[in-house]
Amino acid sequence: MLPLEGTKVLDLSQRAPGPLCTMVLADFGAEVVKIEAPQEAGISRAWSDLNLPLRERVYNPLHRNKKSMTLNLRADPGKEIFYKLSQGADVILEGFRPGVAKRLGIDYESISKINPRIVYCSLSGYGQDGPYSDLPGHDINYISIAGALGMIGNSPDSPPAIPLNLVADFAGGSLHAVIGILLALMARGKIGRGQYVDIAMIDGVISLLGFSTYEYFCFGRIPQRGDDMLNGGFPCYNVYQTKDDGYISIGCVEAHFWENLCRALGREDFIPYQWSQDKEKQEETFSFLRKTFLTKTRDEWFELLKNTVPTGKVYSMGEAFADPQVLHRKMMVEIDHPEAGKVKQIGIGIKLRETPGKIRSLAPSPGDHDEEILLSLGYTEQGIRSLRSKKVI
Repeated sequence: MLPLEGTKVLDLSQRAPGPLCTMVLADFGAEVVKIEAPQEAGISRAWSDLNLPLRERVYNPLHRNKKSMTLNLRADPGKEIFYKLSQGADVILEGFRPGVAKRLGIDYESISKINPRIVYCSLSGYGQDGPYSDLPGHDINYISIAGALGMIGNSPDSPPAIPLNLVADFAGGSLHAVIGILLALMARGKIGRGQYVDIAMIDGVISLLGFSTYEYFCFGRIPQRGDDMLNGGFPCYNVYQTKDDGYISIGCVEAHFWENLCRALGREDFIPYQWSQDKEKQEETFSFLRKTFLTKTRDEWFELLKNTVPTGKVYSMGEAFADPQVLHRKMMVEIDHPEAGKVKQIGIGIKLRETPGKIRSLAPSPGDHDEEILLSLGYTEQGIRSLRSKKVI
């Protein structure tokens, strides 16, 4: 049994944050129907990975475990079909710019009249209200305004370092949307009705900065790039180049781990200066560590320190998916596909002992499930042919 079996989700999103959210729900049993415009309707599907060639499509995990339905929501018959789908749905996720769903007549207010139990989630950059709500944006913009990008980099004098779109799109957006949807489903069991879930990626990023805001709110200190406890300001929590041009990460936050490192390198005199604000002592420690780590390879340092010092090899993606811990945790799996053969996918990150998630199918082709879904709604085969001729599906 999967924990979300029997939960029906309509996914109107295209850009990556929405599909990752519904991928998580689908992995744990939700029936997710991804809805997008038919190609013939003349509506852009440029952002849809379902448009990719077969091999590229099935390797993309964001659409696995889902059904695909094409539906022209600008046409009245298409809207009527969506309303019928909504009657039996538990969750709707949309990633339109604010106001688009209302113009289409598929916003929360419209759908909740049809189905008061619906949990309707809007996922956007800045949220559904406020002075920025209508502004265009992407991950880099949201982490900029949330204050996260300004803290990432080597030093206050160097430009901010742009991370992958993991912070706003996926952690601030996708995962917060998953949490919001699940909370609303739990609340529905108590209050007897669904509700509207407004997820803004900028809100999610600021939530993730909770620990970093402590000194600012308490003391008025603004964290600086490369100068803070956890962003490269101290020798005990940093990245060092090794003899083979690799890199090793050291994360000695606790005093005893720092002591272990200093003893392993023969510099016990550095032990009292783990969090020293003395710039000269900091630079002396940095200089020693940088020179010392250049004397062995990345893997040699890892083997030497791994049991007594928090350390990690800085991997390429290829190395990460060959690592024994990653493989043991089944974070890379192979799924059989009738045409593409064995397809590698990322595994399921959330491990439930009693009701674990499962990859049941790989990404569908656009419209693969049009007929199946429409027949379940009571449409006849002749009616389906008519809808197709009218470019509704």
